[in-house]
Amino acid sequence: MKLLCLLPILFLLQGCLPSGEEVPAVPEAFQTGRIEADNIDSPAVWHGPQGEHWLIATAKGTHQLVVCDAADGRFLRRVGSEGAAPGQFNRPNGISVHRNLVFVVERDNRRVQVLGLPGFEPLGSLGEERLRKPYGLWVTGDAHEGQVYVSDNHDPAPDHGLDQRIQVYGWRIEDRAFRGKHLRAIGESEGPGALQVAESVFGDPVYDRLLLSEEDTQQSSLKVFDLQGRFSGEVIGLGIFRNQVEGIALWDQGEGEGLWLVSDQHRGRNVFRAFDRRSLSYRGAFRGPATQNTDGVWLTTKAYGPFPQGAFFAVHDDGNVSAFDLRAIADVLRLP
Repeated sequence: MKLLCLLPILFLLQGCLPSGEEVPAVPEAFQTGRIEADNIDSPAVWHGPQGEHWLIATAKGTHQLVVCDAADGRFLRRVGSEGAAPGQFNRPNGISVHRNLVFVVERDNRRVQVLGLPGFEPLGSLGEERLRKPYGLWVTGDAHEGQVYVSDNHDPAPDHGLDQRIQVYGWRIEDRAFRGKHLRAIGESEGPGALQVAESVFGDPVYDRLLLSEEDTQQSSLKVFDLQGRFSGEVIGLGIFRNQVEGIALWDQGEGEGLWLVSDQHRGRNVFRAFDRRSLSYRGAFRGPATQNTDGVWLTTKAYGPFPQGAFFAVHDDGNVSAFDLRAIADVLRLP
């Protein structure tokens, strides 16, 4: 019997916002250099032991990773080339930095490739035998082993397939070699928990939650599962998101407090919406004056450079990345 039949369906409907919604602006701290051919999708940040602060972004168009200084946006280097060999990429999409590892989803190689930092040496990959059209990911664990949740936005058959939207793998590093093992699939075949268009996924172990973005614009929202893959019955932001739900980031403020920051993607009225970490209630929104059409986002609470409380990064219109000071976001959202 499906869990859907056992749980009451709780919709966190916040009500439709007025058509003339006014969203306050948070100025960008900087934007990285723009190259249209890159077709940037998602960013991640690595803080190295020698004082490195790297902003690493996936470039779908040039099949590379673009590395910039996360303190000021200066270009540092490019990594990789088009291909299927270790260290090469074919339409890299989602990216996550976990300790000294960088996980890269390659849609057209149908895999998640793992590289070691700071040298970007290829350590291994997973998913080739099962992934069909992967996009986003969330990584958890310690420095040596953990789990990775990967969205698989394949075209489902008319009668099945939606229950395979998220693939979960266990991973382990042994002697600088990467090992991955498929654990389970997550999804609902029908009803409110079914994901029609899946890309972004992000978890919160403190509350045993996994947030999945529903990008179908007829039901733009976040659907909440537990980390084992059971649908909670909660659907967040239905009626609040105006466009396509894209990047998800968790702003961990300690002691179970914090915010979820989620991009409401549009070319012209792009905004970022905030939801309370504990209650999942809506807390407000902000926009970047120069930032539009945001796919992936990343958030770091590391104090460094010009960001004494950390920074939020968002892709700008497929070509580069915008950086925001978390202090400025806190001021606009009226956070303590």
